[in-house]
Amino acid sequence: MNRALSIMLIVVALVSASCSRKMAMMTDRTEPSAYPIALYAAPGSAADSRRFIAIRHKLEILSDEASLPKSWESVIDFCKTIRCEVLASRLTARTREFSASGSIVMRVAPEDFAKLFAQAEKQGNVVQHTTESEDKTSTVVDSEAKLRNLTAYRDSLRAMQGKPSLSVKDLVEIQEKLSEVQSELDSETATGKILANETEKIAIEINFRIERQSKRQSGLTPIWDAIRDSGSNLGESLATLIMVVVAVIPWLVVLVLALWLLRKLWRKRRGKIS
Repeated sequence: MNRALSIMLIVVALVSASCSRKMAMMTDRTEPSAYPIALYAAPGSAADSRRFIAIRHKLEILSDEASLPKSWESVIDFCKTIRCEVLASRLTARTREFSASGSIVMRVAPEDFAKLFAQAEKQGNVVQHTTESEDKTSTVVDSEAKLRNLTAYRDSLRAMQGKPSLSVKDLVEIQEKLSEVQSELDSETATGKILANETEKIAIEINFRIERQSKRQSGLTPIWDAIRDSGSNLGESLATLIMVVVAVIPWLVVLVLALWLLRKLWRKRRGKIS
């Protein structure tokens, strides 16, 4: 009985895999479309010929420090009014070492990308715009084939589970296999959702940085720079001297005590000899 059950499970798996491979091959033979963003559709529909392209835009915008927080918040608020979602955002205030900056990572529907881009352009001077694209058609097709394969296998196991002639041991084996298949199916479904999100929406990353104000140099500028640098060097030298003194003082005390003890012992020994 166990051997028959194993043979049945193998046959079911082979049949499901064969069907999925044929459907995947039919999907791969379709011609790519010129439309860059493809949507998921049922097998056999017109959307099978589309390519699944993940598109990403990176913008670098120069802004003045006073308007940076307002510009950063303006883009986020505008994203909420269209088919857009904010994945990550960061706003950093100016410190002694670094200037203020901000960044936003979003996903937007292709139909609303132009609106979001126009809103970003209003916030400052776009000094860099980079576009990246990645063809994920084969990954999507493989994921869909795995989903069909696992779904068919799961349904076959459920059908076998309902047969009254099976023993308790066979039912336990089928249930264990069914749990494994369902776990793989859930994982592959999550992967499919991630791929759909990457190919159905456009990723856009906006980085804000402060534009440096150029100052006119006067003839005394080099002198003031030299004075400022000399003060900095003097402070560093004093700090080094203090560290050296602090490190040497304990050893100096030990050395003085050692010399005092040696001198005392030498005098004592000299008195005995006399």
